[in-house]
Amino acid sequence: MPFRKITIVGTGLIGGSFGLALKQYGYTGTIMGCDSAAVLQTARQRKAIDHGTTDVATAIDAADLVVLATPVGKIIELLRRLGPLLPVDTLVTDVGSTKVAVMASALAGFGSGTRGRFLGGHPMAGKERGGVRGADADLFQGATWLLTPLPNQDIRSGKQQELVRWIRRVGARAMVMDPQEHDRICAWVSHLPQMIATALAVTVGEELEPGAFAIGGRALREMTRIAGSPYSMWGDIAATNQAEIARALKQFEANLKRLRESLGKPGLAKQFAAGNRVVEKARRKSKSLPQGTPGLTG
Repeated sequence: MPFRKITIVGTGLIGGSFGLALKQYGYTGTIMGCDSAAVLQTARQRKAIDHGTTDVATAIDAADLVVLATPVGKIIELLRRLGPLLPVDTLVTDVGSTKVAVMASALAGFGSGTRGRFLGGHPMAGKERGGVRGADADLFQGATWLLTPLPNQDIRSGKQQELVRWIRRVGARAMVMDPQEHDRICAWVSHLPQMIATALAVTVGEELEPGAFAIGGRALREMTRIAGSPYSMWGDIAATNQAEIARALKQFEANLKRLRESLGKPGLAKQFAAGNRVVEKARRKSKSLPQGTPGLTG
């Protein structure tokens, strides 16, 4: 069931990159963008979209697929608003970094028809700087695109299957995950690293002048790179996954305390050895991952 018209609400980094990727990998239908006038102008100039409008109702008219690529708070708002406006055969997906709150909003907006009308998604791709100017057609190459269907939701046919096909075509690996498990795992592998990078940048910045960062070399640059990520996105993520992020931070704080107390003592060697083992196991596991779509039903 080919998509003749895809609407992307939020044509920033992820939305703009998806538009560019669709075109690069063979999509011949119409891509409609919805954003502010200034962002839409840039998105059209970069050919991430064919047409654009600032009005959501106009943007989603006659769309086969609607991609919500705004911050999570806006996604939650839109899902509640769009249900009554969309035809029942329009598929909606999102790219939000948290899923429990998003899925609850989808159920509120689409009711008993949610399984046929909405498929939660989260591409594990991005950059520290948002915006359509940084959009990249190859952003999703090799990335994992998490999908969070509801229990008993069939994504092996119709427009849901077509969405999965396009996720594969733009270079991502689709993986199915329970929404609660998604939020738990992402708190550790995505949200915690962001909080650590932010805290590290602030901590070093409180002690040293900005010019001193250059002395730190690659290690400091890499560890603080994502500290440049926008609060407009991360504020919503923190608010909608607060308990899981807090739990991850608490465990991290405990390990920092253990490191501090081990300075100059044999226990420090044990901490380094433990870290080395984790990294080595992760490296081996990454190399052994099968190609394709792990965890995907269909």
